Amino acid sequence: MLNIRISLVALAAALLFAGTAGAQSPKPASDMSGMAEKAPAAGTADSAAASELTEGEVRKVDKDNKKLTIKHGPLKNLDMPGMTMVFGVKDDAMLDKVETGAKVRFQAEKIDGKIVVTKIEAAR
Repeated sequence: MLNIRISLVALAAALLFAGTAGAQSPKPASDMSGMAEKAPAAGTADSAAASELTEGEVRKVDKDNKKLTIKHGPLKNLDMPGMTMVFGVKDDAMLDKVETGAKVRFQAEKIDGKIVVTKIEAAR
């Protein structure tokens, strides 16, 4: 009878250790490689959104105050819907590249608490 009890305790202990060891074993490298391809790095998504250009139409060029008024589509990187708004410009030379009524593609970013146009080009 004692031998049966010892055998049962040994069997239970073996099953317990086998179950814990299996739960802690890492996945094979082949399983892990697919995960890296499916999930983009967090920084990649942010930089992709920041590099997207938004369609817009220049409504006003204010060289004195270094501002552009643009009617634009959604600014994904700023989580902003389409609207008409006034932007500062990162570089004053941008003001010479556009004129009122021009169709443009641009990028805007929040810098020092202000939303400014950081890149602008004629729409194709």
